[in-house]
Amino acid sequence: MIGLGSYAFFWQNSDSSPAPLSLAQQLQRTRDLGVDLFQICDWLPLLAMSAAELRDARATADDLGIRLELGTKGIATDHLATFLELADVLGADVVRSMVFGPDSRPTLPEAERLLREIMPRFEDAGVTLALETYEQLSSAELVTLVEAVGSDRLGICLDPANTVAALEHPRDVVERCAALTRNIHIKDFRFTRRGGWVGFTLEGAPLGEGLLDLEHLLATVRPADRGISTIVEHWLPWTDDYDTTARLENDWTAATLTALRSME
Repeated sequence: MIGLGSYAFFWQNSDSSPAPLSLAQQLQRTRDLGVDLFQICDWLPLLAMSAAELRDARATADDLGIRLELGTKGIATDHLATFLELADVLGADVVRSMVFGPDSRPTLPEAERLLREIMPRFEDAGVTLALETYEQLSSAELVTLVEAVGSDRLGICLDPANTVAALEHPRDVVERCAALTRNIHIKDFRFTRRGGWVGFTLEGAPLGEGLLDLEHLLATVRPADRGISTIVEHWLPWTDDYDTTARLENDWTAATLTALRSME
């Protein structure tokens, strides 16, 4: 299932926006694009919403025919318990997270202990916890951790773009993580020369114009066959002004959706 995530509206949600999008506006934009899944991912206002506001958000999503997923960072027990409660209120069946949080960096044994403690609650709730691939933890270590915990409700959020910064080849990461993948973040990327040709910048690219081998990813993971959600996001560099950046952000989203739908 193809969905949008908060990072598809990164600049329109940011402090650079003259009027950051509300959750209701993001949901309406999602519906307008013919998409019926939205992942509220690393969107800080979520944690400040009252119980009534959360119920209203769920009602808005239901009215628009949009299923919700959640995304956060970290695996501290209390933190994940909070997101499990949010998942219950919002009707989300996937929570994407990362092993390292903003203020925590557990060792692998500590991470395994924390996950063993919380996963029975995810299992009872029927919610999947998907831990994202990224440069701070190798994909091999992440696979080992998920396999060691051994929960049917624990898997991987596959984003091969993130691991390039740790010199992991995206195709290797896809193949290593495919069997455990429960969620996918789709964004293209490329290297560009910096000024004076001194080094490179790793940045986003419109889907199909960068280094992501999308055909290999989809053929290896088979998300459509396995019911795995594929969430659109971007690494769009800031341009000269907000209006141009926001327009490009929307253009990239539309082009990505067209490309993904053509491969279903």
